[in-house]
Amino acid sequence: MATEVSGAGGRATMTRRGVLAAGAATWAGSVAFSGTGAMAAEPGSDDYVPPWEEHGPVQVTEDGRFFQHEDGTPFFWLADTPWLLHKLSADELHTYFSDRHDKGFNVALLQVVPASLAFKNYYGETPFIDEDMAQPNEPYWEHVDTMVEVAGQYGIYMGLDAVWNAVVKGGSLSVAGAERYGRWIAERYRAHPNIVWLIGGDSIAHERLEVWTTLAQAVRERDPDHLMTFHPFGRYSSATWFHQADWLDFNMFQSGHRTYAQAFEEIGTEETGVQLPTLWKGEDNWKLVLEDFKLWPPKPTLDGEPSYERVPQGLHDTDQPFWKPKDVRRYAYWAVFAGACGHSYGNGAVMPMHVESDGPVNGYGVRKYWYEALDDPGARQLQHLKNLVLSRPYYSRIYDPSIVSGDAGWRYDRILTTRGDAYLFAYSYTGRPFSLEMGHISGTRVKVWWYNTRNGNSRAAGTRTNRGVQTFDPPGAIEEGNDWVLVLDDTDMGFDKPGTSPAPWN
Repeated sequence: MATEVSGAGGRATMTRRGVLAAGAATWAGSVAFSGTGAMAAEPGSDDYVPPWEEHGPVQVTEDGRFFQHEDGTPFFWLADTPWLLHKLSADELHTYFSDRHDKGFNVALLQVVPASLAFKNYYGETPFIDEDMAQPNEPYWEHVDTMVEVAGQYGIYMGLDAVWNAVVKGGSLSVAGAERYGRWIAERYRAHPNIVWLIGGDSIAHERLEVWTTLAQAVRERDPDHLMTFHPFGRYSSATWFHQADWLDFNMFQSGHRTYAQAFEEIGTEETGVQLPTLWKGEDNWKLVLEDFKLWPPKPTLDGEPSYERVPQGLHDTDQPFWKPKDVRRYAYWAVFAGACGHSYGNGAVMPMHVESDGPVNGYGVRKYWYEALDDPGARQLQHLKNLVLSRPYYSRIYDPSIVSGDAGWRYDRILTTRGDAYLFAYSYTGRPFSLEMGHISGTRVKVWWYNTRNGNSRAAGTRTNRGVQTFDPPGAIEEGNDWVLVLDDTDMGFDKPGTSPAPWN
């Protein structure tokens, strides 16, 4: 019986890139469930052991495609984007992080310095004295410290976006200031095990390239250990400018909040610059994954800002309809099945932390307050994607469009296929029938499952021979949001149903 082997990766000290070395034979996916059994201490309690203590720091796998802990345990990035978490009190932070842990999130992205230097946190504190970035306002930063510490109590990493683009583009951070600030913030947070650095902040980097480069290098100089990326403007990837940079450990792209039509409206006959290839993909965020994977050396990539649940299509026009849970799922499965090492989620009430003092309707036309939106459907449903990919051998999984027989489909009809050596997944957003060329995975026969993206339940659908071309028809009617994952397993492997941990740890 074939198994995927994972084991101790990296060195005795923290390293940003690890190896998949020989060790105790196991499903790679199985170890992701360790530490969560009935005997484990509750997150937030004094006895809770966070994943970085149990498995070691997160690093990039040797093949440059995934994240893993130092002991070889897979790390699937599932981030929420509470960009303005500062607006919560220290007590409210526990409500937020407890909820996000329970929903499977393991990263929270924060604008450490938001778009305005006049921004005030829950306690009325601004980031700097007199809006001078050379004079940090200690009470403000103590609240950021608290965010990082409380996140750690719930096993969550903080993605620290050092400064938002508007501050840099507005001229408040010079090259010299970027070096000074980068060293200062890195020294303040480098001892925390649960951080990831984000440079940028909704940025078109070439508009202030020297500032962003200097900031990244200054942070890396003072903190050589934690992972780092760049958060770009919509429809760009960090790879547009920085793929070869030593400080960039993984790529992040922002597929953005626009519909196909809204994206294509910007393309004119005179457009020949870097903006052109960013726009033609529209909502097809899976194409951004493939673009990043063309580059050398290989680096993991993920969608750091797809269309958010409960924000208007296009983001700023409140007359437009909101993006819905079905769209959240589509972006997630498309990106991950194309090879992304994780995914990020956002919500129009949680992203800006809509509180009562903002008024009944926030700038995105959202009437719910942050605590009312925590349980929105999209937030609950993305854990099912994480559970699915971790329930099968993790590191062998690749994007393989050759599995689809005939037309893979256009736009919402697109079928995305990914596989390991002994299993494959095929995602249909509309629930339309599709045909696959069999024989791409091991085994003479395959067990058939339909995995429900809305609730994580699986329907067994018998077995089939693993040869020829076969057609599969998802349950239900053909319509947007009737999305299912077809799971085919080599029957000889004895995999449990999709989305569950193997037992025993074979």
